[in-house]
Amino acid sequence: MNTAVVSPKQAQNQEDFLPLNGTDYVEFYVGNAKQAAHFYKTAFGFQSLAYAGPETGVKDRVSYVLVQNKLRFVLTTSLRQGTEISRHVDEHGDGVKVLAIWVDDARAAFEETVKRGAKPYLEPVVEKDEFGEVVRSGIHTYGETVHLFIERKNYQGTFLPGFRPWQSSYQPLPTGLEYVDHCVGNVGWNEMNTWVDFYAKTMGFHNLVSFDDKDISTEYSALMSKVMSNGNGRIKFPINEPAEGKKKSQIEEYLDFYGGPGVQHVAIATNDIVHTVSELQKRGIEFLSVPSSYYETLLQRVGKIDEDLQPLQDLGILVDRDDEGYLLQIFTKPLQDRPTVFFEIIQRKGAKSFGKGNFKALFESIEREQELRGNL
Repeated sequence: MNTAVVSPKQAQNQEDFLPLNGTDYVEFYVGNAKQAAHFYKTAFGFQSLAYAGPETGVKDRVSYVLVQNKLRFVLTTSLRQGTEISRHVDEHGDGVKVLAIWVDDARAAFEETVKRGAKPYLEPVVEKDEFGEVVRSGIHTYGETVHLFIERKNYQGTFLPGFRPWQSSYQPLPTGLEYVDHCVGNVGWNEMNTWVDFYAKTMGFHNLVSFDDKDISTEYSALMSKVMSNGNGRIKFPINEPAEGKKKSQIEEYLDFYGGPGVQHVAIATNDIVHTVSELQKRGIEFLSVPSSYYETLLQRVGKIDEDLQPLQDLGILVDRDDEGYLLQIFTKPLQDRPTVFFEIIQRKGAKSFGKGNFKALFESIEREQELRGNL
């Protein structure tokens, strides 16, 4: 593993031309937003927040906004054939289109990134209603994924202009999901460094940590990854690319079924991973499993932890330690029929890393699923 040349503290001390406050929302383009919203509410414990569609003056799409603590998901479906949204779903299946970032100045964010080489996606636009105004702008990134910059300091509404509050009588109990920890992108062969350079040049990110094919490999497949982070560490985007192996890697499988680069998974933080994963399993969420042998030497590998080992083993939760503490993590199986987008549930107990010690066990588990699908 190669650590970053620029530390987060050093990055904060440098001039930050792109101040970012955190993730504003993640928007998925899906085939049926109403059904997807019901799934995320039932299975993950999201609450209904806002809605846009024909009833609010939007004629070509519907969007349902779900919330849980600081986590906001937007699920959007086209109402007509031949639209950009319907084409996106046809080519990629259900997937992440927008990684929206909360900023104080969306105009400046657009100007600073575009003048450094970012391709414009949305010129700054002011949207108003009776609750104030929001400024939005956006740039293209890998594949068809985009970043929108959201400035909402002069807005008091539920979500955005054009949305109305979504009052649903069905509000299942939350599962303890807190906020987006990081979002991982998969890109094609030899493209990782191109996008690492993009984030460094256009957004001022630094390479927090790097993993090569020796760090992330099994007997059959390998990948490489670099984690890009902004100065205050609130936004982290690991970028993965395939590496040579005996068989097809999980990144290659994703690229085949997604039809190109895109968001591989969203990592969601929790303050009590045992509770969260227990609730998710009760509600039907399927997770990757690791052999029981993983837990036989766990405490020797990671040292003392606060949690009892048996519940972690029963649930399949992985543990890893770095110089600043430890983390607990687990990964769902893909959430749609295509083996593409999945979620990670993570609880950090001081650790700032990404679970390097779990890579081998995790990727062997993924390979078992690939083999069942006939894609290894």
